[in-house]
Amino acid sequence: MNSIDTLTGFLDRMGCLHEAEALTADSVANGHPLAVIWLDLDRFNKINDSFGHLAGDEIIKELALRFRNRVSGRAELCRMGGDEFVFLVPKCDLSQAQQLAGELARTVEDPITIGNLTLRPTASIGIAIHNCEDSLSLLERADRAMIAAKRKGGNSIVCSGEEPIPGRLGITLAREELSIESLLHTALETGGLCLHYQPIIRANGEVEAVEALMRCSVNGENISPGKFIPVAEKTGLIIRIGEWCLLQGAMQARLLHDAGYHTKVAINVSRAQLVSPKFTQALHAALICSNVKPDLVELELTESLFMDVSDAVQQNLKSAIAAGVSLSIDDFGTGYSCLANLKDIPAKKLKLDRAFVTVLPEDRRALAVVRAMTQLGHELGMTIVAEGCERQEEINALLDVGVDAIQGFFYARPMAEESLLTWLKTRNKK
Repeated sequence: MNSIDTLTGFLDRMGCLHEAEALTADSVANGHPLAVIWLDLDRFNKINDSFGHLAGDEIIKELALRFRNRVSGRAELCRMGGDEFVFLVPKCDLSQAQQLAGELARTVEDPITIGNLTLRPTASIGIAIHNCEDSLSLLERADRAMIAAKRKGGNSIVCSGEEPIPGRLGITLAREELSIESLLHTALETGGLCLHYQPIIRANGEVEAVEALMRCSVNGENISPGKFIPVAEKTGLIIRIGEWCLLQGAMQARLLHDAGYHTKVAINVSRAQLVSPKFTQALHAALICSNVKPDLVELELTESLFMDVSDAVQQNLKSAIAAGVSLSIDDFGTGYSCLANLKDIPAKKLKLDRAFVTVLPEDRRALAVVRAMTQLGHELGMTIVAEGCERQEEINALLDVGVDAIQGFFYARPMAEESLLTWLKTRNKK
């Protein structure tokens, strides 16, 4: 469970599934009705975008406490990640479930104050009543009903059976995520995680750094980062995985140094890690255990993290700088880009998102944007890196406008530790 779930006593996703299985078995054995109410806050992403994740977390905490007080003794409370909640209500028929769903909707709508602004959120709610089926199918119907409520524009309640059946079921995705979560636990226990490294090449051909990229394999099955990283972030496993990455990345930097390469290792850091009070401790532990010079370690963060007003995030950023590691802005230009704030960001490197790269050199407007961002970054003393380069034409255009370094398949794909050393030795012989 994350801090919000711990504070409010909610079950997490796995806990929800186990409790649903137990209640479903009881419903079958004793003939008691069982209701599942699936609630999803409407347009919650706009709150995060407008006020930041810290404010979003506070709203989730407030609503979670309201829910607990509202259904205490009547239902099991589950948080399915983000802004989705599930209520497992034993001995509850359809009319009672509809009444409770109405109470929950009104609970959400009670005003919440952020600074000088008063918000009145709403929710989309789906209801399903157990009908001699397994727990996953029951959750599936509640989720499908909630999605139907959201498609109606939100702020509504839909009972299972009233909604159109979509081509892809939300619960199918939930099943996949639960399976991946289980595989991640196995990977952490059995050594199924590893780091691959992709070089970043300067205009003069020197290796600027290598980016550490997570890979996961369990029982011979490779799980793509695009699948397991979102699940790790949603479930909180990213903190454990992130601590492992810090240590492994720092050890790789030491290994490269001992092999004669003064090459930085760039390690990606998530928001979940930066809001953790243990982040600074984990960073120092990685540096001490690897006995590496801090200037050989670089932390890559999305630009939104630099704008995060959370005290924990800001303190951890300051501690990282004080430890001697450098900071890099990843995927610049696609998120919270705010030129007014760029001057205050304590980063030494700016990485341009591949969305600007893949259309070069044909897209002159994109090239003009890259040129402007490069010039601005240079004025602020930053090294500019372009990501996702696959063609010589792209590289030529990027170097012409002053980009300092290139990362992409054109030079090298991400490679395992032993392959990286071989690649570096071969490159030095050229």
